[in-house]
Amino acid sequence: MTVSARRRLILLLLVLLLLSGGAALYGAWRVLWQPNVAESPYGAAYLYIRTGAGWPAVRDSLQRQELLLDPGTFEWLATQRDYPTKVRPGRYRLAPGLGNAELLDMLLAGRQDTVAFTLDAFKYKPQLTRQISRQLEADSLELRRLLQDNAYLRRRYQLDTTTILTLFLPGPYRAFWNTSARTFLDSAAATHRRFWTAQRRQRADSLELTVPQVHVLASIVQRETAKKEDKPVIAGVYLNRLRRGMRLQADPTLLWAIGNFGVKRVLNRDKLVDSPYNTYRHKGLPPGPITSANRQSLDAVLQPAAHRYLFFCARADLSGFSDFAETYADHRQNARRYQHALDSLGVKR
Repeated sequence: MTVSARRRLILLLLVLLLLSGGAALYGAWRVLWQPNVAESPYGAAYLYIRTGAGWPAVRDSLQRQELLLDPGTFEWLATQRDYPTKVRPGRYRLAPGLGNAELLDMLLAGRQDTVAFTLDAFKYKPQLTRQISRQLEADSLELRRLLQDNAYLRRRYQLDTTTILTLFLPGPYRAFWNTSARTFLDSAAATHRRFWTAQRRQRADSLELTVPQVHVLASIVQRETAKKEDKPVIAGVYLNRLRRGMRLQADPTLLWAIGNFGVKRVLNRDKLVDSPYNTYRHKGLPPGPITSANRQSLDAVLQPAAHRYLFFCARADLSGFSDFAETYADHRQNARRYQHALDSLGVKR
């Protein structure tokens, strides 16, 4: 072989080596780093992996939702990295452009997103369990069972099946999607503790109310008015009545007892309902809250307006504000004006 022929052969071999190396590099890039998460018109997609789910469920979810451009390369790499034996539950954000290697790093490490949601005020336990089950994996049946477990609630939160509803503050929450029912209750308890500072507890003590009792009274105030200005005044009315040993005679407690908050006009027959929540028949506070009291209502009870009012009713202009009175005679006049306003609108119930 001539020198020139040997040179051509060596050059050809070098070219072939470079081509094969380039192909290998391209293959590695394609499997590891090439963007493989599909674009979505709604931005990032989410992969939900339930507690106890295995690799088949993860693979089926990825394929069913068409989250990957090339499921085959992801499955091959997942097998190489032993992901099928290391599946971790959670809610994972799949950003567009994510490659297989980054996606697997996230899944293997369990780097899931938290869920931000707002807990709305609720009146009955089923409303709470429905809200939570819509946002988190927490089993609604398990949450319902825990809320009915007196021994557990007393041991864990020093509350019972009635007063446990005072644990929940409406407002923003953040949690991992795969949060269990027990963990959610602990999270709600932590939020409750942060609200109940030493100063607020001292205020409750000065009013001779326990923390649950503040929640119960605040729940009544909250159902009485949405007007921030009236809340401390109404709280003061109820505190004045409690100090005098008078019945609260709070209409919202009747509505809770009959299970109908849509009533615009309370009738005398409603006042006969046989329930510990009927504050027309029973003195003192009802045994539990009639709604989950928000921070504004709680602070209205803790900082009530100082006055001598013992009565109030909705204002006749239907503005949502209330008229207050020190005497029953004045209260009757206010009440008649309001009743006439309802009559003029044809409101019977």
